[in-house]
Amino acid sequence: MKRLALALTLALLIATPALAQRLRPADVDKLPSSPPALTENYGADANQVGDLRMPDTKTFGPGPHPVVIVIHGGCWWKGFATRQNTAALASRLTERGFATWNIDYRQQGDAGGGWPGSFKDWAAGSDHLRALARRYPIDLARVAVTGHSAGAHAALWVAGRHKLPAGSEIASPNPIRIGAVVGIDGPPDPGAELEQFEKGCGVPAVSGMFGGKPADQPKRYAEGSPQALLPLGMKSGLVSASLFLFPAAAERFVTAARKEKDQASALMLGGTGHFDVIAPGSPVWDQVEAFLVAQLKVEK
Repeated sequence: MKRLALALTLALLIATPALAQRLRPADVDKLPSSPPALTENYGADANQVGDLRMPDTKTFGPGPHPVVIVIHGGCWWKGFATRQNTAALASRLTERGFATWNIDYRQQGDAGGGWPGSFKDWAAGSDHLRALARRYPIDLARVAVTGHSAGAHAALWVAGRHKLPAGSEIASPNPIRIGAVVGIDGPPDPGAELEQFEKGCGVPAVSGMFGGKPADQPKRYAEGSPQALLPLGMKSGLVSASLFLFPAAAERFVTAARKEKDQASALMLGGTGHFDVIAPGSPVWDQVEAFLVAQLKVEK
């Protein structure tokens, strides 16, 4: 029934040519998603909250299950997106056997959002898996992370934050071990992609997040850019829909990662809609799902 409802919803959303490859954020928010097993705060702020979804035990057994941290986008800007925007994505990954932890976080415009608060939220939200694993059958030896748009940057940064110097403002002790990461149509190198990203967002997303341009805040960009943290020491993947991640930028990341002996790959989807890539049932979803499932598997 869930898949039938999903197919019917998608049929309505893409009924006209104008929407066929151009779903909007609100369209994705309305897609069916499974109810979480748990909604829980990982911090004191109302935005520091996540939804845990667990695989069906009849299909996948009692666990412990591999887990994927899911981080939504929205230009890191209050009012643009919440975890509802990645609820359908998280639900679909859970249907494929992954536990998912879909988190919200403080964004620019929220008290404490931006630098360094948003980074600290991504870190704390990820590390909260340890608390969840004491109550749910989550395998902390098989942790992956994915994110969309600005959340792609966040996911790649979470994967690389173990490389931060101890004195970094956004470092935290004993970060949870990540085994794989996929960034979906978002910037692995925000400084290099500042103009393109801010044009797409329509707000000073990058310069606001980092407190200026790279020339103004070189240390922040060095510590907050996933590409600057290479090698990540894990399997990494990128999905390019050519809005917030142009093929050339994806190629630069993959080439740099491979040069550092990381296993890296990219799925290039041309001019696909930015939100189609996180919409189960969209014309490109089968390609995206296959890539995600393959790339997010972590071998013990």
